[in-house]
Amino acid sequence: MWYNYTLMNKLAKQLNKTLGAAEGFLSAEGRRMYFPYGGILGQGAEAKKCEINATIGMAFEEDGSPLVLDCFAKNLNLDRKAFLYAGSFGLPALRDTWRSFQIRKNPSLQGKVFSNPVVTNALTHGLRVCAELFTDRADRVVVPDLYWDNYALIFEEACGSRLETFNTFRNGEFDAAAMKKALLAPGKKKILILNFPNNPTGYTATLADAPKIVAAVKAAAAKGKRIVVVLDDAYFGLVYEKGVHEESLFAEFADLHENVLAVKLDGTTKEDYVWGMRVGFITFAGKGLSAEQLKALEAKAAGNVRSSISNSSSIGEHLAVAAFADPSYIRQKREKYAVLKNRYRVIRGILKTHPEYAETFEPMPFNSGYFMCVKPKGVEAEQVRRLLIERFSTGTIVLSGLIRLAFSTIPAKKLPQLFANVDAAVRELKSGHNGMR
Repeated sequence: MWYNYTLMNKLAKQLNKTLGAAEGFLSAEGRRMYFPYGGILGQGAEAKKCEINATIGMAFEEDGSPLVLDCFAKNLNLDRKAFLYAGSFGLPALRDTWRSFQIRKNPSLQGKVFSNPVVTNALTHGLRVCAELFTDRADRVVVPDLYWDNYALIFEEACGSRLETFNTFRNGEFDAAAMKKALLAPGKKKILILNFPNNPTGYTATLADAPKIVAAVKAAAAKGKRIVVVLDDAYFGLVYEKGVHEESLFAEFADLHENVLAVKLDGTTKEDYVWGMRVGFITFAGKGLSAEQLKALEAKAAGNVRSSISNSSSIGEHLAVAAFADPSYIRQKREKYAVLKNRYRVIRGILKTHPEYAETFEPMPFNSGYFMCVKPKGVEAEQVRRLLIERFSTGTIVLSGLIRLAFSTIPAKKLPQLFANVDAAVRELKSGHNGMR
């Protein structure tokens, strides 16, 4: 992407100077990006403690409280401050709480240097921020060949870079060797997206997989590849088997190599079962990066937020702060996790007690998350999907030739019928007596 350094805003130049060699991870757009400290927001911040403050575009009652319609406020059990702007970085209380959560959930982060999270409009928005800050048209985004289709929409169609896929599984394990080969392919800079638990397969790297993945990235970095590792942790914590790597790989990548910038994307959406609340986070780390350099990356991210959506939903952020402070939060979260884990166990039991299903489909490796995938044998996945809708009133998703089954949405008592329907649909198609138009 073209840019003219002489026309670059002085705040962007200062951030780039602060980043030093780490500026090399940025795209042309990322180099141009800055947070407008000296504009309306900066001037407003300076006036924050003034007795008379006529700086910001919000409205207040005569008594100084937020001016809010009762028909909105009556449906919200929060202070009316929730109707005010949250700011492009996000509510400080929310950022601090989420950072503490990240350490609690990932003990290996204790003592490591990483940025404060910047609030995004959930994880999809975080991916778009990454695409704009770090990818140019010449860059290759390395992803497993079983990936969420929105990656293509964001990185390829919206931002003009290209996805470069590698084989996801080999002998039932994550194919770290294939990933390493993709990272070592021509091109000095790579953006690697790792999504665990994976959408669509519901697979998380095992304790055997994780060191191989980390070693592959380190080997590529040691050979001079500059790698931005994006950890898509949308379904973090939803692990149902022993022997699975339960922490985010962000902890390993946070101080792996000077040529590696780690970017953690996470949020409340899937972890806390609030899909419509749209509260996510983007966090940065890299070996040798100082607190000042990490703050520069935060400013780049907040500038991107400011330039696109201004700030995330203040109501969503206040709801999150209130929920996290609730004494029953952890207990309630465990209860909901147990619901999904039980469905996972039911599926394992179904597959074990129905060996005949091996004649019609092959389950892909899965151990976590919201989904699992099956590969139909002898017929096209799209044909199966259509027949399941027309004949069996069963909806599924087809991605990369696989049928994705979202057990997160299916009551446990209906799971046996789901798999029986898939089996029956494949058998009908193979027999040629399905009557499909």
